[in-house]
Amino acid sequence: MRNQISNIKYQISKSNIGKLEGTIDISNKGETKRVAKAEALVKLKSEVIKLIKDNKIFKGDVLENARLAGIMAAKKTHDLIPLCHPLRITDIKISFAVINRGIRIISQVQALERTGVEMEALVSCTICALTIYDMCKMYDKAIEIKNIVLLEKHGGKGGTFKRAKMES
Repeated sequence: MRNQISNIKYQISKSNIGKLEGTIDISNKGETKRVAKAEALVKLKSEVIKLIKDNKIFKGDVLENARLAGIMAAKKTHDLIPLCHPLRITDIKISFAVINRGIRIISQVQALERTGVEMEALVSCTICALTIYDMCKMYDKAIEIKNIVLLEKHGGKGGTFKRAKMES
């Protein structure tokens, strides 16, 4: 891990903090297949989970609305996070699993690009979770959004990263 940190091209020191005047120049990097997978967890009352499963939430189909919001968010990440590059995303997959008192969201984003798609996967998961929150808040004031994390990434000079298993 220490070796990875020391090899980062853009080292941060006391003398250069705040000196980056724009995005990082990626024009000299080659295009490679980039894949990132992120996860979020939305904790809900079991009664609300049942309403979601039975498609009885007043605002509509929660998971399909969340999926569309997550797809749209991944495509707009560069509009939300100032130093992110606009990317030509080639695939976005979002899945939901009902787990112990909650819904697990997994977003996978893919592109043939010069920079990674980690932020797009993280933003996608986050917006899915917020959409679930918005659609269910009238039924449960204690909803929690937890564990928004990068699960894995592939491609580029940074190679592969896989997070160790986490508890729900």
